[in-house]
Amino acid sequence: MGFTLFLILVVLILCVFILFSDEIKATQKRDPAARNRLEVILLYSGLHAIVAYRISNFLWRKKIPLIPRAISQIARFFTGIEIHPGATIGSGLFIDHGMGVVIGETTIIGDHVCLFQGVTLGGTGKETGKRHPTLGDNIVVGAGAKILGNINIGSNSYIGANAVVIKDTPANSTIVGVPGRITKQEGRKIDNKMDHIHVLDPVWQSMNELEQKVKDLEKKLKIK
Repeated sequence: MGFTLFLILVVLILCVFILFSDEIKATQKRDPAARNRLEVILLYSGLHAIVAYRISNFLWRKKIPLIPRAISQIARFFTGIEIHPGATIGSGLFIDHGMGVVIGETTIIGDHVCLFQGVTLGGTGKETGKRHPTLGDNIVVGAGAKILGNINIGSNSYIGANAVVIKDTPANSTIVGVPGRITKQEGRKIDNKMDHIHVLDPVWQSMNELEQKVKDLEKKLKIK
């Protein structure tokens, strides 16, 4: 009996290793605490939530009732991450820490996206149809950020921590604040380096520009 359980566990680990290699690689690439693949498979709740989502999504697309939602709720109980089985998610998704992450039914997520804890990809009311956001490829969404409604977030973008985004944003942008304000990141991808320090803040930029204008005005007044 014990050997049988051990064999089942080994087979399950091998299946996850093969079927979720993109997600495992994404975790190792982005998280310096991920020492090896076995650790990621056994101990990373973000990966566990994605595995549960893939199963529930397969059943959802087969129009099997109740079971997909039951799987997603069980996964939420164990991981703190709620992913609706109707969501569409590309390869290489990395959910770091993950507690409190919510991904709504009509959400679409591209490839190689990173979500931190407390992120909500949600709706804004009781509307039907496509009511959740669409995220492109290579996007980082910081801790506590909220992206709400049927909006599009362009590829290679960064959503700052605790930002609230309710409007479309172009590719290669950084969005910070409440409501979210956009600043260009000069087309530089930041997801691979996970650079949360050198982020262009539009509020700070505006303050710097205003300060410079005041200095220029003071110089002109002194000259006169």
